[in-house]
Amino acid sequence: MRVGVLTGGGDSPGLNPAIRAVTRRCITEYDDHVLGIKNGWDGLINGDVEPLSLYSVSGILPKGGTILGTSRHNPLNKEDNIQRIMQNVRRYELDAVVAIGGDDTFLVAEKLAERGLNYIGIPKTIDNDLGGTDMTFGFDTAVTVAADAIDRLHTTAEAHHRVIVVEVMGRLTGWIAVTAGIAGGADCILIPEVPFTMDETCDMLTKRHKHGKNFSIVVVAEGAYPKEMGKLYSKTGKVDEYGHLVLGGIGEVIAKQIEEHTGMETRTVVLGLLQRGGSPTPYDRVLATRCGVHAADLVHQQKFGYMSALRGTQMTECKVSESLRTPRAVDQKLYQVASVFFG
Repeated sequence: MRVGVLTGGGDSPGLNPAIRAVTRRCITEYDDHVLGIKNGWDGLINGDVEPLSLYSVSGILPKGGTILGTSRHNPLNKEDNIQRIMQNVRRYELDAVVAIGGDDTFLVAEKLAERGLNYIGIPKTIDNDLGGTDMTFGFDTAVTVAADAIDRLHTTAEAHHRVIVVEVMGRLTGWIAVTAGIAGGADCILIPEVPFTMDETCDMLTKRHKHGKNFSIVVVAEGAYPKEMGKLYSKTGKVDEYGHLVLGGIGEVIAKQIEEHTGMETRTVVLGLLQRGGSPTPYDRVLATRCGVHAADLVHQQKFGYMSALRGTQMTECKVSESLRTPRAVDQKLYQVASVFFG
């Protein structure tokens, strides 16, 4: 078969291991011809592809980012883009495309499937919010980076008797915030799934201060906001091509209110793109590799419209349409574990 591989959406540690796994499995097991599609769906719009070989994917396992490049462009915004994608699918005689991405990449793939595209999905996002799978690669690396940052911030917060608000990614879920917060010993974790008010938050920090704790670490997910605010916060107010509000800045808002209400000196640290960067953790390398190998097998089983999925410790698959139906929210029992250590 002739198999295309692309990486779409935000970069996520583990993309290169996934590309490597798909390529090796397709070539060594099935004698396929593999083409790398550059910069997400843009590569199929522009005809920007390159052959992938065992040599070209050698040595990329520990590398962050993606050797194919990526983009957040939404090709569905123009009918001409869709036509060009399908023309290039025919031009390069692609029997299938392995799309490595998140919900936006999969949304495009589902629409293109209606035009005749055969595709298999590999789920990736540091946010860990895709339905249908227990974990996405990139998440473990992001949590490791965030937990390490929280560890480091503890020492400076304690030295200066400050409250430090750490803003982490996660879109509309708090997986990174909760997991990194537990691992880093956060004193308060604010996430979209659990409503909160600034009065409650400030009261908790004040009580902690009265009990002799002269510093605090507050971890806030970028999609969290106090009930009195009433809506998601975006410092820029921008909307991306998929209609999503570009989040970021809630940490500063919360830090300002904490300082005003408690009188405690408060600082903000926004981890931002640091969570996406660098070499993937061993766990993410293994998970991405397993997803890639399984996706190559799904291509030859012709289970188009399905994606690799982790259930427990086993690799399986699920329909992408089912994955898109319900985002994966934080388990309330996990948050209850975190809350034991608040205050």
